[in-house]
Amino acid sequence: MLKRIIISVAIIIAAFFISYGLNKSLVDIQLQYSLFSVYLFHALSAIIVYLIIEFLFTKLPNQVGYAYLMLMCFKIGAFVLIFQKSVFAVELEALQERISLVVPLFIFLIIEALLVGKLLTNK
Repeated sequence: MLKRIIISVAIIIAAFFISYGLNKSLVDIQLQYSLFSVYLFHALSAIIVYLIIEFLFTKLPNQVGYAYLMLMCFKIGAFVLIFQKSVFAVELEALQERISLVVPLFIFLIIEALLVGKLLTNK
């Protein structure tokens, strides 16, 4: 279990650095929000979600899928609350700004889903 957690956290951290670096180098305009904060939020929340799912898997393995869906709702709600003033209060004019906001969500959502799916298939 510990080895699986370390590998999963390492994958999420590697995805954070690689995807943030690529996004930062590809976007050639000044964004109206902190791209680093958006990526950091998604990376940290992905680690927290995975750790909770890993813990629940040992206690309630049949309820892990429902817990994952609930945690996704909490994660999206927390994102909206935390970035309400910096992201949602301003009008995102450029398409690059909109894409740079959504890309981290999908990157870490896919990674979380793959890690949780792998955990559930090891059942």
